[in-house]
Amino acid sequence: MDRAQVDETIRTLIAPFNKKGVAIADSTGFAGDLEFDSLTVMDFVAAIEDEFDIIISMNQQAEIENFGQLVDAVTKMVVK
Repeated sequence: MDRAQVDETIRTLIAPFNKKGVAIADSTGFAGDLEFDSLTVMDFVAAIEDEFDIIISMNQQAEIENFGQLVDAVTKMVVK
């Protein structure tokens, strides 16, 4: 699975959480642009972990601030 496929899958997963219909770009921030609270982040991360069969540690989550960083991180975990 390449970065484009990971990006497309995560876009599908983020849709139900994107209540305001924000346009998603690599620079889209989860806290600022999407206004995700901690519970939404937990639910969204769980959906990603289930979809890709990966674990995103709390340390990794703390470093991921925008959509592009998330796609890059997930791509690194699924492409080995």
